[in-house]
Amino acid sequence: MKIVLQRVTRAHVRVEGAVVGAINRGILVLLGVQNGDTRTEADFLAAKCAGLRIFDDSEGKMNLSLTETGGAALVISQFTLLADCRKGRRPSFTGAAPPEQGKELYEYFVSKLRGLVKDVRTGVFGAMMEVELVNDGPVTFVLDTKA
Repeated sequence: MKIVLQRVTRAHVRVEGAVVGAINRGILVLLGVQNGDTRTEADFLAAKCAGLRIFDDSEGKMNLSLTETGGAALVISQFTLLADCRKGRRPSFTGAAPPEQGKELYEYFVSKLRGLVKDVRTGVFGAMMEVELVNDGPVTFVLDTKA
């Protein structure tokens, strides 16, 4: 699995012009499921997203996690994170999991994160989405279980 995690002051996602998920302070998670990924990777990354100390404490140091701050998470499926752009001009997506496997692991990841974070919102798997966010910092991390 590959994740781009961004600390945000707010974020929302629209499908066909309608907002389907929105949060204030928290994290935006763009999630790509790779061929061969299992629930083990989803468990690891859900715990990492909830526990990563990326929020400021009273001294302005990144020392608090999402669970400690009570922030929210917005999780968006994004298979394009797995594009291989090394050859030619057209990205190859052969490293991405097939849609059925991707959806199952995406939903599993969301359920695991909901067990750790009280407010978890989502986009719509496989839909064309518009995502808007205000990156706080900016603070952005790439988490990759294969790296």
